[in-house]
Amino acid sequence: MLQRSDEKDAELDVMTEIAALYYADQVTQEELSQRFGISRAKIGRLLKRAREEGIVEIRVRPHPGVAGEIEKEFIRRFGIDRLIVAVDHRDQETQRQAVASLVAAHLTRVLRDSMIVAVGMGRNVASVADGIVTPSNQRSVTFVSAIGGSLRAGEVMNSDHICRRLASRFGGESETLYAPALVETPAIRDVLLQNDTVRQTLDRARRADIAIIGVGDLSEDSNMVRMGWFTPQEVTEARLAGTIGDMMGYDFFDIQGQPSGRPLHGRIMGLTTSELRRIPNVVAIASESTKAAGILGALRTNAINTLATSLSNAHTVLSLDDATRSRPSVTPLPASGSPLPAR
Repeated sequence: MLQRSDEKDAELDVMTEIAALYYADQVTQEELSQRFGISRAKIGRLLKRAREEGIVEIRVRPHPGVAGEIEKEFIRRFGIDRLIVAVDHRDQETQRQAVASLVAAHLTRVLRDSMIVAVGMGRNVASVADGIVTPSNQRSVTFVSAIGGSLRAGEVMNSDHICRRLASRFGGESETLYAPALVETPAIRDVLLQNDTVRQTLDRARRADIAIIGVGDLSEDSNMVRMGWFTPQEVTEARLAGTIGDMMGYDFFDIQGQPSGRPLHGRIMGLTTSELRRIPNVVAIASESTKAAGILGALRTNAINTLATSLSNAHTVLSLDDATRSRPSVTPLPASGSPLPAR
């Protein structure tokens, strides 16, 4: 058994060395074949395996000129600070990873000691932790759950699990919000908010320097449906009523970024849109091609500072903005609603 383990380690060492020579030093496969006494076919297989096992990570980014121009347009139109765009991929999971890896690189650049990061839930947010290459200089950062947990979401997509993974990557700490993400009534939420443990964690999340959140699109494959919060029929009814998305699973909005007054309002244990607006850098992630309308509505809430998405989504959002600008909201504001404050 020990001998087999040693042989496996030796093979991994050779594979890593070959990958480094090929990708970093531009050594050809023919030269590698001669140097290591391995056939070119096996060299190719080792290079493929190095990519599959994460030893090699290949990133393709939009041309800086293209990305820069579209970012300027987003800043001009929506008042955000930064747009992060990934090139387009046909495979949805590959697209999610491409966007998440850019967000991970952004976090590595901007995080500083003593910062607090409020963390949402969902597939896009969860992918960020996977895209982080452990930085050489660890950071004393606290990652705080900004929404409660859900058994049906699965451990990987719950905020507390994501916080722990992020903390392990950066060498920081994580803090769990010990509460369910969804409660039965607003009255139950009010009671839970009086709990010292819940209140202290949410207070820390409200004081965050950065928030990482997803944008929901109310599709039949959305987190809301998979977690059982909405049935497919309720999703259809909500969309017909003008609801096109949510942030943090909390406040639902229409294409104009106005509250749509859906039935989950006041039942989510987490940060609200108004609380997100007070956080200096809210990073919203949406990689799926179905989320362009949701992204536009989220941008119009004035709660987002940094948007991370695909290049095609960015172009679609601008086209939708042109088509829907100055139009009245599909769903009127609730009687108690008030205009959203400017950034």
